[in-house]
Amino acid sequence: MERALVFSVQTKVLETVELTEHLTTLAPEKLLTWSPTAIPNSSAPTDLGHLLGHLLDCMAGFCAAFLAAFPDGLTDFAQLKALPVNQFCAPAEALARMNTYKVSIARGFACCADADLSRKIKTIFAPEGETLLTLLLGNLEHLINHKYQLFFYLKIAGIPVSSRELYKWHRALQS
Repeated sequence: MERALVFSVQTKVLETVELTEHLTTLAPEKLLTWSPTAIPNSSAPTDLGHLLGHLLDCMAGFCAAFLAAFPDGLTDFAQLKALPVNQFCAPAEALARMNTYKVSIARGFACCADADLSRKIKTIFAPEGETLLTLLLGNLEHLINHKYQLFFYLKIAGIPVSSRELYKWHRALQS
C-alpha cells in the first residue's frame, strides 16, 4: 500500500494539532472570559474559552471526513459526534479532548492509502462529493486559522509567545 502522500499530510496535520495543544497549555484560566477589543461596527470577538471549544470543532472535522471515507473501518468514530464542541472550555478539558481527537485522527490516517486521497466523499456541504484530500486540507486550513487566532489572542493578552509556537521547523536533511 503506497502511503508517502498520506504520511506527508498526516505529519503536517498532527504537527498542527500538537502546536495547538502547546498554545492551549499557555492559555491562563483567569483569561478564559477575555476577548480582544472589538473593532467598531463589527461583531463581538469570541472569548478565549469559546475559542478553545471551537478548536475542538476544527479537530472533529478530520474525524468526520475519515468516518465518511471509511465508515466500515471506523464505526466507533460515530461516537465522537456526541462530544460537545463550540462551547466554553477550560484548557485542561480542551487538552484532554484534543488528545482524543489526535489519537482518532492518527487512526483515520492509518486506514488511508495514497489512492484514497483522490476518492470523492459525499458531505453535507458537497453532496456531489469532494476528494478526501480536499476535505483534509480544508480541515487543516480551518485548524491553522484558529490556531493562529489562539496565538494572536495570547500575544495581545501579554503571554510571551513567538513564531516557535506557530511552526515546527524541520532541519534540512544532511547527506
